[in-house]
Amino acid sequence: MGMFVNTGNSAFQVALNSEIYVDKTGLLKYTNKVLNTLQGYICNSRPRRFGKSVTADMLTAYYSRGCDSEQLFSGLEIAKSPDFKKNLNQYDVIHLDIQWCMEPAGGPEKVVSYITDTTIDELREYYPDELPEQIHSLPEALSYISNATGRKFIIIIDEWDVLIRDESANVGVQREYITFLRGLFKGTEPTKYIQLAYLTGILPIKKETTQSALNNFDEFTMLGASDLSSYIGFTEDEVKALAEKYHRDFEKVKKWYDGYVLKEYQVYNPKAVVSVMLKGEFRSYWSETASYEAVVPLINMNFDGLKNAILEMISGAAVRVDTTTFKNDAQNIRSKDDVLTYLIHLGYLGYDQAKKTAFVPNEEIRAELTSAVTSRKWDEMIAFWQRSEELLNDTLDMDCESVAAGIEKIHSDYVSVIQYNNENSLGSVLAIAYLSAMQYYFKPVRELPTGRGFADFVYIPKPEYRRDYPAILVELKWNQTVETAMDQIRNRKYPDSILDYTGDILLVAVSYDKNSKEHVCRMEQYQKE
Repeated sequence: MGMFVNTGNSAFQVALNSEIYVDKTGLLKYTNKVLNTLQGYICNSRPRRFGKSVTADMLTAYYSRGCDSEQLFSGLEIAKSPDFKKNLNQYDVIHLDIQWCMEPAGGPEKVVSYITDTTIDELREYYPDELPEQIHSLPEALSYISNATGRKFIIIIDEWDVLIRDESANVGVQREYITFLRGLFKGTEPTKYIQLAYLTGILPIKKETTQSALNNFDEFTMLGASDLSSYIGFTEDEVKALAEKYHRDFEKVKKWYDGYVLKEYQVYNPKAVVSVMLKGEFRSYWSETASYEAVVPLINMNFDGLKNAILEMISGAAVRVDTTTFKNDAQNIRSKDDVLTYLIHLGYLGYDQAKKTAFVPNEEIRAELTSAVTSRKWDEMIAFWQRSEELLNDTLDMDCESVAAGIEKIHSDYVSVIQYNNENSLGSVLAIAYLSAMQYYFKPVRELPTGRGFADFVYIPKPEYRRDYPAILVELKWNQTVETAMDQIRNRKYPDSILDYTGDILLVAVSYDKNSKEHVCRMEQYQKE
């Protein structure tokens, strides 16, 4: 058993020893199905602390012939599969952790040579007669062994993209690494020695022009995970079971850590869920694993519309994003859409595949992004935050004139001339205008279904603020009177659907005149029967 070749099952045993382990061995049913096929080249990318390494360790423990893992998997989902024993510990597995390799290699420039030399040395221990001394290329070594023995290899690479992310400006390192991966996986010859290839990291495979540098890989990403959707993060059913076991408020867990949408699954951050179950404290655990400092340079890029988009999303709105232009590396970011796509892969934004929109998925991420944009590196955000706080206070004081003036100012300053008279513009203005409300309220519900229609915005206070802050129900009208908006709130009984959520309810009607560009506000306290 070596460092890279047939490393055994001890790492996966550590995961199983943990107080909380959520069974994801069902993934093995998929990988068993695609063994030794053209679909057996998988790149499964996801954010930090979404279980990437545990999955890589699981695959190694199951397939490696360097250990006996039958007892390890006996009580797990994969053990129920008909081909469980057929593939159990039957293959030579090469398991590489590129992040770990950086230090013993002596730096990024030496990673490829370190991996190559170490792996070949270990292979010679298994195949001393089949591997000539003059072989110094890893793809060539695998080809020699396979031709001589008929054996194929499973190659698992964890943190495959670390050289793409951390060495984005080092073209030489990236070129050598991509060339190395191509040699391992592309072309006809690798199909003779590859049983399964599994890459995992944060980013999908780097694009060159319009195509992937390894275009024979099937990609499963935060933009679309297809058949692997339920194995990226925790599903809602899994979180419900944990919340019941640990006596946590599931609805609160959902608001704090849910929001990623993959296929038909609501997906939760595993690190955050495990932490709140064990510690019982609802807060952001994200900063413990991925500092927002990495995000600040991205959102500080001066691309047209980027900052407005960030403001809108923090405030609860979703924005359109074209994910096709991103080259899957930080060095080639060229537009607002590239930044937003990168943030999706990092886990700071969710993505709706059907609507092609990005959004802040939950309260944990909202807190992190708010910290990022209010840092000293984005000074104008501080001024906006102060303005938003004034608007919220004016609303709570029921100062209609000040609210109308505040919304008008934000409408003028933060919406482009082209979009100013767009019917959707006023909704976007309201979303960002109440940015500071995110301290006290959950993200606004857009078009909350009520007894007789839909309210445009509903702000529900967080439980700890419910006694001091009312729910705020907002109706917007475009080129109609503010009285029409307030009448609609009353006549359609909009407050009925939120009576169970809070004590006081504040009704807010806002109108906008296209010609005069005048905003008018009316407010009243809802009187419960």
